[in-house]
Amino acid sequence: MTDRIVLAYSGGLDTSVAIRWLGEETGAEVVAVAIDLGQYGGEASGDMEVVRQRALDCGAVESIVVEAKDEFAEGFCLPALKANALYMDRYPLVSALSRPLIVKHLAEAAKMHGATIVSHGCTGKGNDQVRFEVGIGALAPALKVIAPVRDYAWTREKAIRYAEERNLPIDVNKKSPYSIDQNVWGRAVETGFLEDIWNGPIEDVYSYTSDPSQPREADEVIISFEAGTPVAIDGQKVTVLEAIQQLNKRAGAQGIGRLDMVEDRLVGIKSREIYEAPGAIALITAHQELESVTVERDLARYKRGVDQRWGELAYDGLWYSPLKKALDAFIEEAQRPVTGDVRMTLHAGRAVPTGRRSDHGLYDFNLATYDEGDEFDQSLAKGFVDLWGLPSKIAAKRDAHL
Repeated sequence: MTDRIVLAYSGGLDTSVAIRWLGEETGAEVVAVAIDLGQYGGEASGDMEVVRQRALDCGAVESIVVEAKDEFAEGFCLPALKANALYMDRYPLVSALSRPLIVKHLAEAAKMHGATIVSHGCTGKGNDQVRFEVGIGALAPALKVIAPVRDYAWTREKAIRYAEERNLPIDVNKKSPYSIDQNVWGRAVETGFLEDIWNGPIEDVYSYTSDPSQPREADEVIISFEAGTPVAIDGQKVTVLEAIQQLNKRAGAQGIGRLDMVEDRLVGIKSREIYEAPGAIALITAHQELESVTVERDLARYKRGVDQRWGELAYDGLWYSPLKKALDAFIEEAQRPVTGDVRMTLHAGRAVPTGRRSDHGLYDFNLATYDEGDEFDQSLAKGFVDLWGLPSKIAAKRDAHL
């Protein structure tokens, strides 16, 4: 029986060329697996039927398209939202969240089609090679991995020449200056003139967001949560996917979610990336605001550290690790009281909370007010302050004599 390779297929140049190349080099049949994560166009033109047919035309024996937008939103974006996941305090893990879901479907396809090898189109400089291969190792450790672009030093020029020589059905003349990865959670853009970190991004870079400097009316939105999950927008019930999609449009129209950053890649180099994630940034902003009202102080302080570590694990390709699983359980427990509404003004590139309410809130007006009705016994404060500062006071007296 002929061996089979399952290929993570995007519909772009590298993975389309990989179908033919893998077949020629290994003699194996290639099964292409494309995952619909709400790409909104991009390199594969967004038409998943076109993507499916392109794989077959390039030589795949089977071409599978998995509709996974809801699965992605519920199983990957939502945990990131509950963790307020922002790598380096800024990046909402656009690409990092999609890779473990793709890996899951690759492993399932390999089992279904009797494949012993999986393949991907990642380079040796990026994080995605780690995310794919560590994930495969966790879910299907018996599978081998082939990475043609990395392991055989492919360049875009080589791939174009290969496609032209074999008359592969790829329009190689439309050479974009950028490398783009996108899904419903956001969009990542790199390479081209952006590799000079002094060059500012131009409007041509952006697709999910409008220019925040252009005059427009502000947009007020109320986002409702139950146990950390967004369940309604302006009183209308939504799924997690619908919440992301609606806020992508509304926050995107206000230019919210644009990021220009030099980030620390897992492989040890720094890389300049342009991101736009309007829905993700709006939801995380609202979620953080509601947590500030509903999560007890010490738990909130500790969770901030957990959130940071959670984001690092997801970024570093350790989605299926024991630590990530344990942190998921902690975060889920911390979300139990995170129910209520947050009102925000979306305008000029910013999502600004202007109101918050919750039946599970810890804010007590009668304790917080300075007006009539104040129930806070200020006479207790002096003794508290004295005891709180006592260790520092004693140490200062000692240090004065050292």
